[in-house]
Amino acid sequence: MSTSVEKIKERLSIVDVVGSYLKLDRAGNNLKTKCPFHNEKTPSFFVSPDRGSYYCFGCGAKGDIFSFVEEFEGIDFMGALKILAERAGIELEKYEPGKVEKKDKLFKLLEESTKFFVGCLQEETIPKEYLKKRGLTEKTIKDWQIGYANDDWHKVSEYLKGKGFTDEEMERAGLIKKGDKGFYDRFRGRIMFPIFDTAGRIIAYSGRTLSKDENTPKYLNSPETPLFNKSKTLYGFHIAKQAIRKFDYSVLVEGQMDLLMCQQAGFTNTVASSGTALTLDHLEILKRMSNRVIMAFDSDSAGAKAAERAWMIAMSAQMEVKVTQIPDGFDPADLILKGLSGNGKTGKEDWKILLKNAQNIIDFLLNKVLDEKLDNRKLGIAVREKVLPYVSVVDSEIEKSQYIEKIYERTGIKIEALWDDLKKIKVVITILNGAKNIEQKEASEYNKLIKINSLERKAVGMILMIESDASKNKLLTFFEDEIKKFLDINFLEKSKILDKNLKNEIIFEAESYYLGFPDDKLKSEFSGLLKGIKEEEYKKELSEIIMEIKKVEKTNDKDKQLALAKRFNDVSKILNSLKINK
Repeated sequence: MSTSVEKIKERLSIVDVVGSYLKLDRAGNNLKTKCPFHNEKTPSFFVSPDRGSYYCFGCGAKGDIFSFVEEFEGIDFMGALKILAERAGIELEKYEPGKVEKKDKLFKLLEESTKFFVGCLQEETIPKEYLKKRGLTEKTIKDWQIGYANDDWHKVSEYLKGKGFTDEEMERAGLIKKGDKGFYDRFRGRIMFPIFDTAGRIIAYSGRTLSKDENTPKYLNSPETPLFNKSKTLYGFHIAKQAIRKFDYSVLVEGQMDLLMCQQAGFTNTVASSGTALTLDHLEILKRMSNRVIMAFDSDSAGAKAAERAWMIAMSAQMEVKVTQIPDGFDPADLILKGLSGNGKTGKEDWKILLKNAQNIIDFLLNKVLDEKLDNRKLGIAVREKVLPYVSVVDSEIEKSQYIEKIYERTGIKIEALWDDLKKIKVVITILNGAKNIEQKEASEYNKLIKINSLERKAVGMILMIESDASKNKLLTFFEDEIKKFLDINFLEKSKILDKNLKNEIIFEAESYYLGFPDDKLKSEFSGLLKGIKEEEYKKELSEIIMEIKKVEKTNDKDKQLALAKRFNDVSKILNSLKINK
């Protein structure tokens, strides 16, 4: 594996990899952009071609090409290795079976079960006819590895046992369940749609029954497994991700058939929530590729309810949300197959027009309210209940103002009244709040990890940045003399005992701030930092003196009181002189 890693790093630079996901701008010897791993307005994510690494000064994200792909794509190291090997044109080495990790064994198991399901489909007429009737071509069925699970309690498990897999492994992969009489196949009599991770590896299934029994669930999904987290998996994302980035928007539909028909018709930036409730994690995955999303959910009551929740979460994630108006009685798959006229000739074009005419979420909601032709009082209530909650979850006050202005222009409701109602609305989205809390916690831990002191950190970074450059020896001598003047000489030792990774981060930060500065400017900056450090020390000492004075005031020790007062005056004078000379 190490050989593959080295070969990939030889062919792909950090700029190649990160630049294929994000637009990078030059910043001295480095490049910068907004961090894809946390929300920010000012770019703090830096890429260093010389070091082959990236670092975010906002959230602390750091690493090389492999860790970036792992984090960005939401996959493990082997998944990142697969993606980068394909991009670099390198064939990965074969691994000995005895050395395969547990997760890798599960991937292998699901590969084998998919081959089995694909083979079963070829032998069954009814499921093949169903897929053909729904409009899927042979190519789509093959490309997406769609199969069929026979209506048998032990068919797939017996096949996999013959391939050397155990009951424990099949259960961990979500393929079998344990009952009173032992294990049995989870999926029976169902068309099998494999679900892929972002590297294109099969991690789960969604099985569609052909039974007409109302008590049989139409779709059955794999349970959560070591490979499959339904709240972080979007069906078709492994295919759609590059198209989303290319077109700068994603199309979000509900089910497998909707997704497959859209992809087959050439709408390659389409993904599906695959029958699971849409989560903030799903949207964060899409947001890394593009902040713009068109939501195309079914027009039935269940679809409308899911859509409202999805709109709210997307607005909370500060995404640009548009909505398609799908006609009653249609879903995206049927519309593409049959067309609005029912003759099947214009389906693809009809869908294209619907997407083109997708409305901004606030416009869409306002139109729905205005279509009801309500009187002024009821109109105000409808706007407050059906439109303003979506405005309330937007972070930006500027955007809120723009939405309020739009609502005023469309409804005539006074701006002051809209703002008053907006302030009273509190939308609680548990998953969003949880994400924010986690982000704050991670940021706090990050600060603890790196905290030398922000001023000391910059000063140490300047020393580390120039000490490897022989042409800067005079500047380094100046730094050392300044340290002797202001601080304890042991300050220099801090740069020598730092953890290697932390040292690289600090150098990275210093280069981002100071690289390209002339020596005079660097001297001035360095002296200012040292004065700031000294000032902080004296401020701390003043606080300690004040606390000591309060304690001594309760005693009759006049000598100690006078000594403390004198020390307080001396430190105050030094502090004032530092401020004057800064």
